[in-house]
Amino acid sequence: MHRTAAAGFGSSADAYERGRPSYPDDAIAYLAAELGLGPAARILDLAAGTGKLTRLLVEGGAEVVAVEPLAAMRAALERALPEVSVLEGTAESIPLAAGSVDAVTVAQAFHWFDADAAIVEIHRVLRPGGGLGLIWNVMGSDPKWLAALRELVHGIRGSVPAYGVSPWQEAFRATPLFRPLTQRTFDLVHELDEDGLVDRIVSTSYVAALPDADRARLVDQVRALVRDVPRPLRLPYRTDVFTYRGT
Repeated sequence: MHRTAAAGFGSSADAYERGRPSYPDDAIAYLAAELGLGPAARILDLAAGTGKLTRLLVEGGAEVVAVEPLAAMRAALERALPEVSVLEGTAESIPLAAGSVDAVTVAQAFHWFDADAAIVEIHRVLRPGGGLGLIWNVMGSDPKWLAALRELVHGIRGSVPAYGVSPWQEAFRATPLFRPLTQRTFDLVHELDEDGLVDRIVSTSYVAALPDADRARLVDQVRALVRDVPRPLRLPYRTDVFTYRGT
């Protein structure tokens, strides 16, 4: 794993669960329709985290197997979904047999992977012609206080991988193992109180990995920034969904 992901997400599972949004109903319905995620399907939710997407897949009636490398994230997922099989593993080394799932989903995570290796491994565990769905919630920058918040947080990101700057799409364009199907975008608004916003920021990998004093200073800046913003705090997101089909 990328060391920032391991250090940050490994220490922020509870904040991640409290502060991160779920996914829009219409985005999940679209993903299910494109990939055939009905009650007869067996789905691998890869890099499942605390199970934000996993629980929505379970609600659709499919059999879901979750794979997550970090113990703290797996523990949170197991508490939320005790009926789901949760396994330790990575995108580059999936602990499932070849051709054992109908579809693979990845939420908020593919930009952390070694894309070339992950594509090969995902293709291995899929049944012939199986589908792959990738989904990201991307925080907006309007109104002005949110733009200022993004600038404050992104100013410490450095070279950490991110969805918008990762070369993962180039890997899919180059591979013969998958053909692209669709890309769609949906809208989402997440309402939070001030503590929830702090959880949202602290659950960012490179923020969670900061030294305690630096992270506390950033939290103070976040609280000061939103002191006069009406409650609940409304965070607009764009939800991007990509689907691919194995060759």
